[in-house]
Amino acid sequence: MKAWASRDGDIFVTKEFFIFYVFGYEHPKNLLFSFLKYIPSKLKLHFPIRFLRQTWKLGNVELARPEKLYTAQNYQKLLETFRNRFPQYTYFCPYRGKEVISVPLEHVEKVYVPKECLQRLLEKKRKDRLQKLALELITLLSTESKVPLKDFGIHGSIALNMHTTKSDVDLVVYGSKNFRSLENTIDKLAEEGTLKYIFTKKLDTARKYRGRYKNKLFMYNAVRKIGEINVQYGNHKYVAMRNVTFSCEVVDDSEAMFRPAIYQIRNYQPLDSASKLREDEIPTKVASMIGYYRNVARLGEKIKVSGTLEQVENIETDQTTYQVVVGTGTHGDEYIWQL
Repeated sequence: MKAWASRDGDIFVTKEFFIFYVFGYEHPKNLLFSFLKYIPSKLKLHFPIRFLRQTWKLGNVELARPEKLYTAQNYQKLLETFRNRFPQYTYFCPYRGKEVISVPLEHVEKVYVPKECLQRLLEKKRKDRLQKLALELITLLSTESKVPLKDFGIHGSIALNMHTTKSDVDLVVYGSKNFRSLENTIDKLAEEGTLKYIFTKKLDTARKYRGRYKNKLFMYNAVRKIGEINVQYGNHKYVAMRNVTFSCEVVDDSEAMFRPAIYQIRNYQPLDSASKLREDEIPTKVASMIGYYRNVARLGEKIKVSGTLEQVENIETDQTTYQVVVGTGTHGDEYIWQL
């Protein structure tokens, strides 16, 4: 497979029929940092984790999905299986000092880019009921928000054309400004009763990313436009120091809707003795690798954070800063809560 301008959330299928999602925006040459979404059912026995009862079909291949996708415990078990059974899918990152799940481009068989999947669906002559509803919703959101259709994408099982009547509608919008416009539009449509929010998890009322339209669950997330990608693999070295728990204030939320979700912060206040830091170690940002903590706080709001303090060295300038990462894949008790 030739390299493409991969972005967070792009879906791809490997030679073994693993289905991965691209993670983030910085990758080594000819490799993709990724997380596993589906595996062929026949390979389940190699993975010591719990799977959902439901199965999916891509072509003639039956697929299974882990019950919990993003826990540190599951990530370590997946990493161990790949290391032992499919070592081509692990990579020791010298800039992070740890082994991570990654996929060589040469093992990628097919790519599903949400933007392109939507375009194909628009051009499709015969659409089923769910596909029609998804397009109806996207068209409504585009019209009301003034965000062009070309800046939307379709994700999940509809993108892969392996949806069922029970599947959700999983949307993507490209660009931070477009996301904020869409967010405001969904708020307005919810007030009018055209759709309604679904609040079942602790942070749903903050994120407002899930709703119901004509009795069908939908969710939406943001992907950076090409011009918004401001990171390049190898420019920074990250050294994990220790776990910290603290409160702080968000001073910039302009990258909070992406994955990783970036919150610029100030007024670091340790919440236990182990989290007391020297003045020069105080972090200036929180980065969540866990999608659940996207867009949970706005400018001026206070948050409580538990994560790993990292020293960040800019290799080009030798400048050192500090950040806290939530979702290192090594510790389970990492979070961002509103205060």
